[in-house]
This record gives sequence, C-alpha cells and structure tokens, in this order.
Amino acid sequence: MRRCTEGSGFGHWGIWTSGGGGVRLPFMTRSLRLALPALVASLLAAQPALAALAVGARAPDFTTKGAEAGKAFDFALAKARAKGPVVLYFYPKAFTSGCTMEAHAFAEAMGDFEKAGATVVGMSADSLPTLQRFSTEHCRSKFPVAVADKAVIKQYDVGLMMGVTNRTTYVIDKSGTVRLAYTAMDWREHVGKALEAVKALK
Repeated sequence: MRRCTEGSGFGHWGIWTSGGGGVRLPFMTRSLRLALPALVASLLAAQPALAALAVGARAPDFTTKGAEAGKAFDFALAKARAKGPVVLYFYPKAFTSGCTMEAHAFAEAMGDFEKAGATVVGMSADSLPTLQRFSTEHCRSKFPVAVADKAVIKQYDVGLMMGVTNRTTYVIDKSGTVRLAYTAMDWREHVGKALEAVKALK
C-alpha cells in the first residue's frame, strides 16, 4: 500500500546505543531527525496504491466536528450523502506542503464537483482550531474539512503513524457504497480520479 507522510510533525525520537546496556537519548541529532520523514516517505512510496475499503464496500457512517470558511459545524456523513455523492479525502497534516497543494487543487476544482452534485470533505487528525484556519487559508473557503478521530481512522483504516492519517480518497454514493478507493503518497492524481468517479455516477 502506498502511504503518505510529510516533512514535519513527527516529534522527537529516542535511540538506543550499544554497549554498557544501552542509553536512551532524548532526541536524535538534528540531521537524523530531519532525514527521518523523507526516509519513511521513500519506503512507503514503493508500495502499490491500495485503499483500505474496497470499491463496492459499505462506507461507515460517522459524525464529527468540521470547519468551513473558518466556522465550526457538525458534520454527518449520512446527511451529506443524502444530497448526493461525497468525496471524502484523507490527508496527513494541515499546512504541510503536499496537503496544502492538494487543498488548493480541490478548491480550484470545486466548480466541477458542484456541477456533478458532489460534496467534498477533507479529513485529517488535526485539531478543530487548526482546521478552521486551514479551511480559509488553503481550502479558500470553498469546501469543508473535518476531524478524523481515532474511531474514523480505524473504521476507514487510514492510519499511518503517530496518529497521522495516510492520503486516501473515497467517493461514496448516495446509498453509502464506495465507488472510488484510491491511496497514494502523491497528491496530484487524487482530484482528477475523484472527479472522474463522481461524473461516472451521472
């Protein structure tokens, strides 16, 4: 499975030394700490694109807190899909480079998604205040983002590491059936694949 990580937000890692029973250091050297995310990303990128929920599976309904144009609201998947197909895209961390560019891409394509009758919702494990800022600064107030809590991450099997989600896009139809399931480290194809899947529902 190809997974996604970003170049920050991994915190401090301890290491063990050999000899004398080993000593745990409070943090890695700066160079090792900076290199770790890139190393993890390169290892995960070698895996094939594969999403947790298969096409045809039932998408678990859930409720959570979300933000749109900086304002908090309660998001319910069942309510959203009653209006039409839902593009539910998980991304690792707000304000990191790949996730910011992906948000820009979805924002630029919102006219096409709206014409197709689809709702787009970004999902991450970020805090609600962070998502409120992200919804205005990078989602450009064109679509909402919502909190992917531990239960949602488990239900959709999108956990990566240390509470961060991978990058997975689902298209869910009105009946709650998964019509697209795409996981890839690179953000560039997510918008196009989602829009293609939504248009195919017409």
